[in-house]
Amino acid sequence: MATKQVKAENSEVAAVKPVKASGMSITTYSLLGKAAGTMDLPKSIFDGPVNTALIAQAMRVYINNEKGHFSNTKTRGEVAGSTRKIYKQKGTGRARHGSIMAPIFVGGGIALGPKSRITNLELPKKMKKAALVAALREKLSIKELNGVDLGKLTGKTKEVGGFLKGTNKKTALVVVDSANDLVMRAMRNVKGLSVMTALEINVFEVIKHQSVFMTQEAVAKLEERMAGKKVEETK
Repeated sequence: MATKQVKAENSEVAAVKPVKASGMSITTYSLLGKAAGTMDLPKSIFDGPVNTALIAQAMRVYINNEKGHFSNTKTRGEVAGSTRKIYKQKGTGRARHGSIMAPIFVGGGIALGPKSRITNLELPKKMKKAALVAALREKLSIKELNGVDLGKLTGKTKEVGGFLKGTNKKTALVVVDSANDLVMRAMRNVKGLSVMTALEINVFEVIKHQSVFMTQEAVAKLEERMAGKKVEETK
């Protein structure tokens, strides 16, 4: 009977055992650029190897699609002009020529010149998500992923003017859970500081900035996005 009672007591203790934290945490900073605590990160996103090859592929796609190929030259078949032979084939002692629109003549077509074209590359949705996760993991591995506590912003730039200097960063991306006019108004005039929502961020923006700062709500929203849930911005 005594052994049964001990087993019953042990099962009760195991039942009320608290859930362990993920063990992955980052430093949270205030708007003054000072450490103000820590923030836990979900293992489902931030725990795992960094796929650098996928990051490079995604960056190539984004950079290629950012630029366009608009320069355009006309070939000899596109230039307007006479089609008659400029002089007879033989007996002149000169080189043989036909059309005046040949590239060798002034006003003629351009040989091997640039042509306008569309070269948009595509990245599947699953690869976009995986690349974004890899980019965030890379920032975490080099200690350039941190939390931020926005507190109660009133929209004044002076409230965030010393954030980059306090954190000793040249450029930073602040990730929030939803579009906020006060946050945008406060940060849009600070050089090197950008604001995006958890639904907008991509590999290019994460890699472009030296450091990434996320609010606790943005981390939760990002976790839902990566899980494939339909997420809408809260207003």
